[in-house]
Amino acid sequence: MASTADPVERSGPLTASERRTYELGRRSYERGDVKGALAQFGRLLRTRRGFADVHYMMGTLLERRDDHELALQSLREALRINPGYTEAMLALASIYERQGDYERSQEMAERALRTASPAAGALDATTRGKLANLHAQLGDAYRDAGDLPEAIDAYRKALDRCPKFHDIRNRLGVALREAGLPDRALAEFRRVLRGNPDYLDAAVQLGLTLYTLGRANEALEQWRAVLEKDAARDDARMYLRLVRGAANPGETPPES
Repeated sequence: MASTADPVERSGPLTASERRTYELGRRSYERGDVKGALAQFGRLLRTRRGFADVHYMMGTLLERRDDHELALQSLREALRINPGYTEAMLALASIYERQGDYERSQEMAERALRTASPAAGALDATTRGKLANLHAQLGDAYRDAGDLPEAIDAYRKALDRCPKFHDIRNRLGVALREAGLPDRALAEFRRVLRGNPDYLDAAVQLGLTLYTLGRANEALEQWRAVLEKDAARDDARMYLRLVRGAANPGETPPES
């Protein structure tokens, strides 16, 4: 952690100098001045090591600087001081995920959920969103590793937190199709489009899923509809061309 050797912990209220150091560090933190905030908080921690929020902010700053081991030390110290510090848990989960430690990341995210939500519905929208995105990141990692059941489970957990995160539901649909569950994938893509008819990524994926089910005409209609909304969608145009070419070998299909 960024501090000098042999720190001496003071007790009692902050001195005027310490309060000024904290305020300067906080302002630097809020405007994204990593170097300045680290310097101020490091100075404060020489005499005041018992402030969980300072350790938390130090941890997030160190993560931005890619000093992951030091960031982990700071965030763990924040949790030692305040075992219920939800934001520190989420930050730890994020670093574990970046390091590829998906199991520990998942455990920390679930711990944050249990801590922040002793009763159903107690989570604020910001925390729900952070948890949902952490679960989605885990889902992406599992999918990249070829573990589709775990990916699907992680995406579903994300959507339990934030059912209206259409991008995550779209990724769930893709994972379901890749897992050999195209009918379930269709349901997810259609749910996305009911919530947002202009979410064209889901519309393209819906067409692709229809095609895998042998419903080529419906797939073609879906991709045509996408191109009517956005003529620059090269993926929809490519699928149209390929499916028409497969249906009419030897012919040169029109672009749209």
